[in-house]
Amino acid sequence: MKKKKISFPSALTVLFIVLIFAAILTAIVPSGLYSKLTYNADHDVFEITTPDGDVTEMAPTQETLDELGVTGNLNKFLDGSISKPIAVPGTYQKVEQQPQGVFKILLAAIKGVYDTIDIILFVFILGGCIGVLNYMGAFNAAIAALSKVTKGKEYILIILITIIIAAGGTTFGLAEETIALYPILVPVFLAAGYDVMVCIAAIYMGSSIGTMFPTINPFSVGNASNAAGISLADGMGIRGIALVLGIIITLIYILRYAKKVKDDPSKSICYDQYEYHLQKYGHQGEVPEFTGKMKLSLLVFGVSFGVLVWGLVSQGWWFDNMTALFLACAVLLAFTSGIGEKNFMDQFIGGAADLMGVALVVGVARGINVILEDGMISDTILEFFSKAISGMNPILFIILMMLVFIVLGFFISSSSGLAVLSIPIMAPLADTVGVSRSAIVSAYAYGLGLISFITPTGLILASLAMVDVTYDKWLKFIMPLMGMTTVFSAIMLIIQLYV
Repeated sequence: MKKKKISFPSALTVLFIVLIFAAILTAIVPSGLYSKLTYNADHDVFEITTPDGDVTEMAPTQETLDELGVTGNLNKFLDGSISKPIAVPGTYQKVEQQPQGVFKILLAAIKGVYDTIDIILFVFILGGCIGVLNYMGAFNAAIAALSKVTKGKEYILIILITIIIAAGGTTFGLAEETIALYPILVPVFLAAGYDVMVCIAAIYMGSSIGTMFPTINPFSVGNASNAAGISLADGMGIRGIALVLGIIITLIYILRYAKKVKDDPSKSICYDQYEYHLQKYGHQGEVPEFTGKMKLSLLVFGVSFGVLVWGLVSQGWWFDNMTALFLACAVLLAFTSGIGEKNFMDQFIGGAADLMGVALVVGVARGINVILEDGMISDTILEFFSKAISGMNPILFIILMMLVFIVLGFFISSSSGLAVLSIPIMAPLADTVGVSRSAIVSAYAYGLGLISFITPTGLILASLAMVDVTYDKWLKFIMPLMGMTTVFSAIMLIIQLYV
């Protein structure tokens, strides 16, 4: 009898397991609360709510923050960048135990969806736009057209593919959509004298570096910033610099390997499959025509992200405005795509449906925080870690945070799921050691990005399967780059502490 292959559970299943585990913890871990500090803009006062529910008002000044021992920029409270209640150090008190039962678990998942409906709706609208563009073949046709332009100078193709896909990763989380590019690009790279590993590296690492150093990616840095109670624009500048430098490091690594393979095919990590790959992929299939409608639709989509950046940076937009923007983008795509009203709606709804899993992950992950909060053990966990890192050097702290997120990212590869699950607990720890919450968001993004290079729970196995390359060969190729990127990420985190 053939044994059934054991596979790692999906992100949603993992989150439900964690949800149940969190409920069990509410019966084991002592309940407790900190006094919480919030800024009341209507009355221009700080409000401190004690574990007993008593509310005290204090002047919204830096002296008040210093007196309470709350590290943070006063302006971040006043301008609404820090909107979530902040734990006041040294005020932790134990309270009556509040264990969460089976019914509470179910309610927590539902409440989690309610609490994140603004994010979920944005995910659906964005997914609908991407679904229409994928149906048109706009992304694939643009790549095919690009390969024609670079014919004879294929190294330029490596550079452009990596940069374009990284741009998609840093803005709207381009990842799973890249799977469709392999059948188009592998023949191009083989014809240029490269191997399939160069193609995988350009596509997969372009996406990975883009999502690892996010600027406005709503699924990662958007969720993480929201969970940390800070603005999406906070830390965007330093992550943008890290993105550019990360792309350069990645390109140098890929181009050096590509040149080595082009000069001597036997140097290829996949050399034992060289003839097989040539036979299977060594011819260019039908190239999709890059039509005017495709160009116009991609222009509309691209301009929408430009407007999004402007709105986030200069207008303080959040998910309601972002959703409205891409709803407008969808309306324009209905006209520019030229696929007909009924077909457009089918593809738009289908694209939104493709991201149902992402939406549920966001909601269920928030449900875990609901369980911890209702069970009143979030602050107990925070108190434990606060004592553990008491007096810890900020540099050591932020490096440790990145390592923690590398481990967490192995089990929960969903960027949105990990963000809303972990950031509400991790971000307040930064306050106790004088580290900005935006640095915690960066540590989360870098850690999750690094583990995505190799984690079997992510996209890499599906990508390798597309071109018949085994996992061990990918590890041999990527581990040196992963080591360099880890050191680089740590340096960028340290720099962020002082800018």
